[in-house]
Amino acid sequence: MIPHHTLTGPDDAPVLVLGNALGTTTELWREFSLPFRLLRFDHRGHGSSAPASGPCTIETLAADVVDLLDHLELRQVYYCGVSLGGMVGMWLAAHTDRISRLALVCTTAWHPDKSGWDERIGILRDFGMEPVADTIVSRWFTPAFSPAVVAHFRAELLKVDVPSYIACAEAVRDVDLRPDLVKIDVPTVVIAAAQDHATPPEYARHIADELPDSDLYIVGDAAHLAVVEKPRTISVILDGHFGVD
Repeated sequence: MIPHHTLTGPDDAPVLVLGNALGTTTELWREFSLPFRLLRFDHRGHGSSAPASGPCTIETLAADVVDLLDHLELRQVYYCGVSLGGMVGMWLAAHTDRISRLALVCTTAWHPDKSGWDERIGILRDFGMEPVADTIVSRWFTPAFSPAVVAHFRAELLKVDVPSYIACAEAVRDVDLRPDLVKIDVPTVVIAAAQDHATPPEYARHIADELPDSDLYIVGDAAHLAVVEKPRTISVILDGHFGVD
């Protein structure tokens, strides 16, 4: 499946693929202005991408990215992913040769406690997105962050196709990329947020400790969607990482 996507920036610049968190769209990156050719895409059932036709795994979602790269005739790219997008990036870097540099933001290789995911998925199946929207968004941002931006992302969350969200949530719940980390041999930057309760900094430390070529940064005063709360800080880190060959 070829997901909905946009490709913007100088034709002669390296391509940087930006992978979104679960429940978000290409809007996640609206504050980013990086000196690359930016390839943004939407996961299944998110934004303008077609809905999922059945269960998903991280491998399924990663295959969508491979299809997209083939469609655009892009042999190798840089990749930066947040949360679910980071899981997709880890899989791609471990199992394909399409990623030359990698950035992982507020993500994890596995979830040791799956009970919260089971509860959320059960509510979604019975009642839809509205009853869980506030809980989800409260984990995305720190309490003092802009109410207008929070409201915008909540509204975007409510537009996500619920069966597709469930399929992607099950992929996140069931992921275990720990055996794959040692296979990732590309330069990687791992970024965590100090107030991220969805994927706490210790998850990022585990990833960085297992990778043979990685740097770890912890951004203060930000929660799970640190790319929205601290876009300038993260842009500097990404520019430094991807701007070096």
